Amino acid sequence: MTKEPVNLRNAVLTLLLETAKGEKSHIVLKRYLDSHSTLEKQERAFITRLFEGTIERQIELDYIINQISKTKTKKMKPVILQILRMSVYQIRYMDSVPAFAVCNEAVKLAGKRGFGTLKGFVNGVLRNVIKKADGLPMPEDEIERLSVQYSVPVWILKLWEKDYGMSQTKEILDCLYKETKTTVRIQLSHRQGEKEAFIQAVKDSLKAEGVTVEETVLPFVIRICDYDSLEKLSAFRNGWIAVQDLSSVLVGVAAAPKQDDYVIDVCAAPGGKTLCVADMLENTGVVDARDLTDKKVKLIQENVKRTGMKNVQVKAFDATTPDESVKGRGDIVIADLPCSGLGVIANKSDIKYNVSEEQIGQLATLQREILQVVVQYLKPGGKLVYSTCTVNKKENDENARWIEEHLGLHPIAFPEEFPEEILKDRNAGRLQIFPGEQEMDGFFISVFEK
Repeated sequence: MTKEPVNLRNAVLTLLLETAKGEKSHIVLKRYLDSHSTLEKQERAFITRLFEGTIERQIELDYIINQISKTKTKKMKPVILQILRMSVYQIRYMDSVPAFAVCNEAVKLAGKRGFGTLKGFVNGVLRNVIKKADGLPMPEDEIERLSVQYSVPVWILKLWEKDYGMSQTKEILDCLYKETKTTVRIQLSHRQGEKEAFIQAVKDSLKAEGVTVEETVLPFVIRICDYDSLEKLSAFRNGWIAVQDLSSVLVGVAAAPKQDDYVIDVCAAPGGKTLCVADMLENTGVVDARDLTDKKVKLIQENVKRTGMKNVQVKAFDATTPDESVKGRGDIVIADLPCSGLGVIANKSDIKYNVSEEQIGQLATLQREILQVVVQYLKPGGKLVYSTCTVNKKENDENARWIEEHLGLHPIAFPEEFPEEILKDRNAGRLQIFPGEQEMDGFFISVFEK
């Protein structure tokens, strides 16, 4: 039976329209690729590159279109706008696609989607983009120019400049478009013998399937590339590896769980930190993983099942509601709380368009509301690990200071296992990781003791 060819650009257009309605881009893309497993590796790569690139560069693409088109992007039909965006992206950033072919395919796509009367408009805009885009003037204001150049909203740049200075802001921006690899943590509890031998066996298994493996500052965390899909890798199917950014793994390292500890992960989905800590406990103790909805709980359960962890219990529970049954029982509480996500926009680009400065204030308030509740779960001498995947002082440094001043907890030094290459000050009790440091996502980690 002959496989029916997929119109790749039409597929990308569908994904872009779904994302524009509020769906998260990484979920939309994964769902499509999972449901089209017969796509060739090159086809999957084209769809991923064009879809993610169009979202990543949206501000720049709109700037170019608005400089050339008399009809501005805000007044365009959603289908036509997305066709133009993805086409300008191909012209600007995908050298392997001839510009004339991009125009032709865009015109065909407009007709296919029922906008035949606008085919001339689409063709005219794109042909002018080819002629004029390289000579378009950029904004004179530095922040506005950086906003267009890196497709990051002006308000985020102003926030970073205020909190960390322009030099650090530019360093963050320079890391946003560097090629990223998949970071995975090796599940050491699956080993039969020595840790080092198992780590090497997992690496050998990956390499035997053509995967390129790179080391990180932690021996059990590696970066991989040159593979088709994770689900096809033996190491993934066997539960030997779990996808988790190095910065996220460092939350578990900072927690430093001891054998038989009772750990409560209060906002655990999709379960990366839960599984990391459970693995570090080496099949002892309990990790009590919770999240707000049944959907999120299911995500945790799926990952627990795949990795075969036996010391994890999962339940739906609202972190803002006190749970009397666990008060004073926790050796460790992990509070990786809902945040603005500005540390992970290199991988989830739509975040930067969907969060606002007002929401950051609301999130900081919610974080404190949760912290007031979950601190009650600690036993004397218990540890609270507060973390976020964002980069701003309101949600990070200011909340860490609030924990110390209002919850009566004391910041403690990071454990010896925490890599020196990343720590600024082992005794500070808090650490801001900026996007791109050691090829990591942006993260904030702080550790306190009751």
